[in-house]
Amino acid sequence: MIVLLGVLVVILGFATRRNPLLVVGVAGIVTGLLGKLSPQEVLATFGNSFASSRSVTVFVITLPVIGLLERYGLQEQARTLIGKLGRLTTGRFLALYLLIRQLTASVGLTSIGGPAQSVRPLIAPMAEAAAEAKAGRPLPQKLREKVRSHASGADTIGVFFGEDCFIAIGSILLITGFVNSTYDQHLEPLHLALWAIPSAICAFLIHGARLLNLDRQLERELAVAAAENDMTAHAGLRTEDAK
Repeated sequence: MIVLLGVLVVILGFATRRNPLLVVGVAGIVTGLLGKLSPQEVLATFGNSFASSRSVTVFVITLPVIGLLERYGLQEQARTLIGKLGRLTTGRFLALYLLIRQLTASVGLTSIGGPAQSVRPLIAPMAEAAAEAKAGRPLPQKLREKVRSHASGADTIGVFFGEDCFIAIGSILLITGFVNSTYDQHLEPLHLALWAIPSAICAFLIHGARLLNLDRQLERELAVAAAENDMTAHAGLRTEDAK
């Protein structure tokens, strides 16, 4: 059980806000050494794992593509499109995206969205444009970051709770394989997938309500920001009059 101290390294590293790549690397080295592996064996394990999981780094190829699309106006076109849909508020748009993300993930299409390939170039700009269309003016930077965080959260929650409804996803196969081999059970992937459906529905209802409430939050915070701007403008005018 002492090899589980590697998990403690991960917890401490993330708690102290260290570089995630460095934390995971150190945790792997600590786990290997506590497991009585030599430094050469630890290094060989890292190399073999990377060579056998090269598909994990495929996302790097998408970054130049996304950069080119943004350079040639992808975000502007997304903003223009959402601006034409006057009744589609930020909360409603993100709730719709949450539903689509859950449904696609539940049939195994987990890679069609994500922070890099969909949230940054499309979903976040469209959510910002919906808020600006309703407010009638550009969003302050603080509210802009808030909308972006909710866009990323909708993507993450959608795929996290949706993918477990698909029987061939890695997490389902890992759970069934571990339980069946360790506890001599006969758990089927279909059983876990079916029991994941109520969790996915609850996640959609709870987070969907939070996203709909986002519209009211943005409205209140925009009103506060407008009042602060008016006070600042009046204070500036009084200063000029006094001079």
